[in-house]
Amino acid sequence: MLRSLPFPMSALDFLTDFFSNQGYLAVFLVLLVCGFGVPIPEDVSLVAGGIIAGLGYADVRIMTGVGLAGVLIGDVSMFLIGRHLGIRALKRPWLARLVTPKRYALVQHKFERYGSRLMFIARFLPGLRAAVFLTAGMTRAVSFWRFILFDGLAALVSVPLWIALGYYGAENHDWLLAWMHRGQGGIALAAVALVAIVGYVYWKHGHARRERLRACRARRDQRRRVGSE
Repeated sequence: MLRSLPFPMSALDFLTDFFSNQGYLAVFLVLLVCGFGVPIPEDVSLVAGGIIAGLGYADVRIMTGVGLAGVLIGDVSMFLIGRHLGIRALKRPWLARLVTPKRYALVQHKFERYGSRLMFIARFLPGLRAAVFLTAGMTRAVSFWRFILFDGLAALVSVPLWIALGYYGAENHDWLLAWMHRGQGGIALAAVALVAIVGYVYWKHGHARRERLRACRARRDQRRRVGSE
């Protein structure tokens, strides 16, 4: 058991110890519960999963897959609960505590401002994440497949980053603490940078492909003109 990790965060200490003893299933279940709005920090849970992989208690690739599964199934569950119940969700006590009238109005305002992009942004809003996904389902403001697209893209960026943070910081505590103090803001900036890089590479690849097709068409047209003369 890991009883003396030098982190000042009791949640991280507890989760690291718990995951090291209970394995992948514990990580999955904790992340699933996080998706239902239970006040367990999802980012700290992912970092703890990365730490036990970095210390040799788990495989980091499997841990990343387990993390993605737990996060996405929790998110989709909240969305589908909202979609099934509609406005009646606000009459269920545990959901009403999650989506208070003030929070519901705030989420609606953000929908008006960001539209479907809010599904991506919400991954980096831990206090609003579950409320956003539940409201998206309740109001049917976003289709199911669009929700999967934006939330999935955000998870593909954020989950590996948090796990990598724990993995590489397992033996480098000062570095890990510095990044954890930066919190969601630092991860969000890293995520935006990564998305921008991927987008640029994709654009360059598409541009080069279009140029090749254009050159191929030009050569083909030239051969046709020569053949017709």
